[in-house]
Amino acid sequence: MVARIAAGAARTAQSRRAAIPPDRSGPAAPSASAAVRTGSVRLHLAMDLPYPTDIPHVCERIQHDVAKQVTRLTGLEVGEVTLTVRRLVTAADASRGRVR
Repeated sequence: MVARIAAGAARTAQSRRAAIPPDRSGPAAPSASAAVRTGSVRLHLAMDLPYPTDIPHVCERIQHDVAKQVTRLTGLEVGEVTLTVRRLVTAADASRGRVR
């Protein structure tokens, strides 16, 4: 449950901080995993980011936003948020969408 909350918060933060629209035709949705210990949680996120972007700054802001949202919704203290950038997406990649 915590991982799903974190994934939703990451999608919102990705849209806000990285200017990636939260729709189905764009990059893959962020994924999240959570390791819950007594009263606290460690999160790991994986997501696509646009290219070009200030990767360190955007990642820091997304990590902060996700931690804040997870704490607000779960009451758990977020001890750590790691973020893996799966790939950088150019405007051409985003406009192509996914082929099914």
